[in-house]
Amino acid sequence: MADFNPAFDIMIRNEGGYQLTNVAGDRGGQTYAGIARNMHPEWPGWRIIDRGDMGNLELSQLVRDFYKANYWDRVSGDGISRQAIAESIFDFAVNAGPAVAAKLAQLVVGAVPDGRIGPKTLDALNALEEGVFVLKYAIAKVARYAEICNKDRSQSKFLLGWINRTMKGLA
Repeated sequence: MADFNPAFDIMIRNEGGYQLTNVAGDRGGQTYAGIARNMHPEWPGWRIIDRGDMGNLELSQLVRDFYKANYWDRVSGDGISRQAIAESIFDFAVNAGPAVAAKLAQLVVGAVPDGRIGPKTLDALNALEEGVFVLKYAIAKVARYAEICNKDRSQSKFLLGWINRTMKGLA
């Protein structure tokens, strides 16, 4: 079965590491390690950050726990047998949301796209050769990003970064 730890390491690098940022036009607003304050205002790490205690060791564990519970577990990462498939779905879940990532994966494997990775989707994912899935999933992600930018031109400034993130997953 896939392992959360290497998937987390890849994802946190893709999110820019343990940094506090506020990018103009980013719908998430202020973020820390990719965790958007606008989307997750109750995350307990904000109390530590707001105190200015960025060196607090608890903060990195709160980040790891957040991603495990809200993304890895929601895409059934532990049930996916191939590491590269789990990493690809998990990383996209962080970027686009677990339901979107699950639906896209379901479309790639020909499962019913209900946004929840259950036993049938896991069987389909685990039956695929990982290179084939990762490549098809990357193409589907890029199409999704293009769709976002076509609907809202203000998001176009993020397109190259999204594509680069997707391409890293192919290496």
